[in-house]
Amino acid sequence: MAAGVPPAGAARVVERVRHHLYRLHQKLLPAPAAMMEMIIATWTSQAITVAAELGVADALADGPLTIDELARRVHADPDALRRLLRALIGRGVFRRRPDGRYEMNSLAHTLRSDVPTSMAWAARFYGSREQRERWTRLVDAIRTGRSVVPAMHGSAGFDYFAEHSEHAELFNRTMTSISELTDASVVGGYDFSAYSRIVDVGGGHGPLLANILAAAPNSHGVLYDLPTVVCSASDLDCTNDVADRMYIEAGSFFERVPSDGDAYVLKNILHDWPDEKAVQILRNVRRFARPDSTVLLIELVIPDHDRDFPGNWADLEMLLNLAARERTAAEYRTLLSRAGLRMTRLVPTASPLSIVEARVA
Repeated sequence: MAAGVPPAGAARVVERVRHHLYRLHQKLLPAPAAMMEMIIATWTSQAITVAAELGVADALADGPLTIDELARRVHADPDALRRLLRALIGRGVFRRRPDGRYEMNSLAHTLRSDVPTSMAWAARFYGSREQRERWTRLVDAIRTGRSVVPAMHGSAGFDYFAEHSEHAELFNRTMTSISELTDASVVGGYDFSAYSRIVDVGGGHGPLLANILAAAPNSHGVLYDLPTVVCSASDLDCTNDVADRMYIEAGSFFERVPSDGDAYVLKNILHDWPDEKAVQILRNVRRFARPDSTVLLIELVIPDHDRDFPGNWADLEMLLNLAARERTAAEYRTLLSRAGLRMTRLVPTASPLSIVEARVA
């Protein structure tokens, strides 16, 4: 178990308690008021985005400031900034001292751009004009079952990133932050030390693989992604002396993957693609894997219960942007079977992510 990571079972108990507390909160309000609260939740998220865009948390990092001092640092109107902070403080983000100065608290700290697991990039990405406009077209996606991106921008999801480098960079920083948020739970929830050669397919700059190798000191890893991605992977700050056990290989998982892996790790890869493309990726893994290789899909596996789950909302995000989807365990079992693989078990983690374990059929 990784330090600071609770057992998956304990995390599920906390989730159920939170679920029932939230349901109690709803029942304490008249139904129209509870619905109105959910409707205007977008106001809160957009206010957080603005605070991140302005760099309010970075400006307060060195200590409390008056509203005029803070407004000068972030280039904002003092009265408008005061009103923004008043609303956020009511939701527990930032704090106003008795002397009137504004300061950080734990939630505000996550909006600093220079801290581990910063949420500033996620706030800016999901609150960006591009993402907000796409969500206004959700009704079109629900009616058609297709992504709204081609109709809006003239290009498909990942092609749009290739054409808009600034938005792509914001997306990449967001994905890195989310990875930092969940990697410890993944490593703590599964024994990777059983595998000598671990191939991280579509592993980006390698943060997950670095964490895996730190926890599995006798293992070696291959980081595999597109040339434009892995060209900067050498900049990764590999802790615990794992850099000498991590090898980099460039290529597309639609064409091939590195051969002879004991384990093939695909984290948040298949949810980016519709079924036919997902099967193509898995068939390539099957083609280059050994008969005794293990395939590990790390995804937001949709559970059977009807409680709130992040994957339910990520599923709509996948539909909007990529015509893709999050999947249930049964749907992953079907995909794997079509690719000549057999699902052996589903391993929960303390985060919303689960590990779908599979072997050659």
